[in-house]
Formats: sequence, structure tokens, C-alpha cells
Amino acid sequence: MNFRLHLFEFEDQPWFPAVLRTGQMDYLRFMISGLGIYRPVAPLLAAALRDTQQNQLLELGAGAGGGTETVLAALRQQPPTPAGLHLLLTDLYPQPTAWADVARRTAGAIRGHAAPVNALAVPTDLAGFRVLFSAFHHFAPPQAEALLRDAVASGAGIGVFEGAAKSWLEIGLALTVLPVAQLLLTPFFRPFRLSRLVFTYLLPLIPLTTIWDGVVSILRMYPPAELRALAQRADPAGRYQWQAGQLRHWWGPRVTYLVGYPTQA
Repeated sequence: MNFRLHLFEFEDQPWFPAVLRTGQMDYLRFMISGLGIYRPVAPLLAAALRDTQQNQLLELGAGAGGGTETVLAALRQQPPTPAGLHLLLTDLYPQPTAWADVARRTAGAIRGHAAPVNALAVPTDLAGFRVLFSAFHHFAPPQAEALLRDAVASGAGIGVFEGAAKSWLEIGLALTVLPVAQLLLTPFFRPFRLSRLVFTYLLPLIPLTTIWDGVVSILRMYPPAELRALAQRADPAGRYQWQAGQLRHWWGPRVTYLVGYPTQA
């Protein structure tokens, strides 16, 4: 699938009710973590951390923190692991309850930043190697380029990761298998929320908006060639070394990625 459509997503809208956004984020965190979608990026990301001498990942557009625990665990298996490796979650719409739950389970190795953070203009006091998991597709090309340009202007390394390969098969799964999984697994999501059950089973707004946003997310994804083009426009002076491509999980799914950091690193 070599085209990109920047269609409407509920999650992007400021008026989208927080209870529904939180329900979507809880589901995504459960599925991404449970399936270990982002484990394949660990060697690539570990090498970037070593080259930039960083021990903090700064996640932008973190949502509920989906996948971060498995990424951190996989990074710790990549020798030599940076001492004191930790991860700071940020988002334009912070999820403090979900982040507190992640912080508890990881003994503080993953924690959240309470204030809203715009990924296109990251505050200078938030240091670390910037990463986005399942979030870069939310940005139309001008904003995506601005996000990369902000990292370059700050001299910060950046990694963009999408847990799909942009295929018709993935759209089919988003329309069929994943909604069934959501209905079956929702009672097991943590932390427990009564509102999640109400808006999943009594008034199924969470599953319906999740299905729509899931399909649109795949249509919005940037293939590797477009990621490289965005990076070149964001870094016209060639200050960074960039690589883009796809990594395959052992059981089939692929992760699309873009990684860049200063050449002097």
C-alpha cells in the first residue's frame, strides 16, 4: 500500500470525551504490550542510545504507555545496556492514572510527565532520546516534518516506530479479529474502570471509535520512503544520520521505523 490518506481520527479531536480516549488507550496498551509488538526495535534503539550516550528515552504522544514496558525489558537484554536506563512518558493529553500504574509495575523506571507536551515543540528541559510508538501517523506531513525539525534543532536523537507494515491484511484484522479481541479481553484491562465496561458493552462507543481509528491509522501511516523524505526536508544540512525501514517480529508482524541522531554522535 503505497498511498497515504490523512483521514479523520476521533482520538485527535479536542472534543473527544476523555472517558472514550482513555478506553481506547487502555485497549492499545494491553494489546501492544501483550503481543510484544515493539520488541524487534530493541537492537536498533540500543545501538542509537549507545551512539548518543543517552540513558533516558523521552516518549512523545505516549497515550497510555502501550508497549513501553516490553521495549524497556527488551533493551535491558541488549548488552551493554546504558546504566540507569529509564523512560519518561509525555502526551498532549496526559494519562496520569495509566502512567502511575506503569510506574508502579516498573519500580519507577517508566514514569509520566504531568504537564501536556506538544511533540512539535518539546520543552528544552525535557532531555533524552525522543521516541514515538504508534503516534507519528497522527501528524500530517507539515506537522511530521516540524516534529523532526524540532528534534534536529535541539540536537536530540529521535526514533519513530509504527507497529504495522501498512497492508490490506492489517486493515482486515482491524475490522474483524481485533474488535472481537477487544470485546473478550476488556474485563482484564488494568487499572479497572467501570466506565470502560459501560462504554464497551452497554453503549459500545469505545469499540466503534477504536475500529475506525485503527483503520484510519493504517491509512495514515508513512511508508519508509516517505519517512526518509520527511527526514531530508527536516534536516537539509545533513547534520543527522537517518535510517528507515521495516523490522519483522518472529511471529510475522512488522514494525515500520525511522531513526536519526547527530552524525558526530
